[in-house]
Amino acid sequence: MNDLASTPVLILAGGKATRLGDIAKAVPKALVPLAGRPFLDHQFADLHAQGVREVVMCIGHFADQIRGYVGDGARFGLRVRYSEDGAKPLGTGGAVRRALPLVPDRCFVLYGDSLLDVSYAAVLGALPPAGLAVMTVFRNEDSYDTSNVVFQNGRLLRYSKRDRTPAMTHIDYGLSLLRRAAIERIPEHEPSDLAELYTALVDRGEMVGLEVTERFYEIGSPAGLREAEQFVRRRAG
Repeated sequence: MNDLASTPVLILAGGKATRLGDIAKAVPKALVPLAGRPFLDHQFADLHAQGVREVVMCIGHFADQIRGYVGDGARFGLRVRYSEDGAKPLGTGGAVRRALPLVPDRCFVLYGDSLLDVSYAAVLGALPPAGLAVMTVFRNEDSYDTSNVVFQNGRLLRYSKRDRTPAMTHIDYGLSLLRRAAIERIPEHEPSDLAELYTALVDRGEMVGLEVTERFYEIGSPAGLREAEQFVRRRAG
């Protein structure tokens, strides 16, 4: 099995999708219809086409629906395993930390509401031997969401969702690669946001940036859902 096929993708799919309102009232965001199919179908098809074969679903809200629909992932050409939030959701950082037993030496982390046009092989290849993490970044200029990254001359210099500066022209694209040693820094059994880990890694020079040029799509809001549907239909021709 090659590196890409053996590196799992952790999909963060435990949220309640409150911004989608009635659209996600009875289903998890991962199963919201998009172009006639559950959103997860599109994510899985993209992953399989890239050569990914291992997926870990980090689930919480409506977890049983996701398990029931996806099963072991065989019909998508994937092996899908699960890591559940438990009684007390611990945020994005806590969800990744909880999944650590299912991670070999490294894993991708993908938001469960994102459709991305990015090479997973390129992300894997961007991880330096001594580096702990890769963040994909996009020159956003506050276009699609609020920019939160300083990326200059090919270097990831700063990341913060709280302390924004005019130099932040880029945004976290929605796909990262983490070594186990990075995940182990997330406090166990405590609520945390992945942004806290990423900020610390960037500050220490332990996370590199890989710039992508195609915009991201997300279904976190009704407007985002409409844009993602238009993208999927255009792509299908």
